[in-house]
Amino acid sequence: MYGISVDSTWAHDAWREKLGLSADLVLLSDFNRDFGTGYDLLTTSATGLKNILRRAVLVVGADGKIVYRWDVPDPPRLPTAQEVLDAMRGATAVP
Repeated sequence: MYGISVDSTWAHDAWREKLGLSADLVLLSDFNRDFGTGYDLLTTSATGLKNILRRAVLVVGADGKIVYRWDVPDPPRLPTAQEVLDAMRGATAVP
C-alpha cells in the first residue's frame, strides 16, 4: 500500500512517527507534482493555494489499470472504508 502527497520525505517521516504508521505503508513524495499532474489531481484550495493534490484514493489492479478512483475537491468528505476494501479485493482477484 502506498500513500502519496506533495509533502517532503522529512514530513512523511514525522507523520509516520506521530501516527505510528506501519512500515508496510510506503509514503511517497510528489514534491514536483508529477503524479498529481499525470492523474489530474491538482487543484487550488479555497484559500488560494495552487497546485495542491486533491484528496484521492486510487486502487490499481495487478495489470496497472485503475480499478477504483475516488477524489473530491472538498477534503472533509471521505469514501467509506467498505467501498475501498471492496475495490481492493476486486483488484487482487485472480480471473
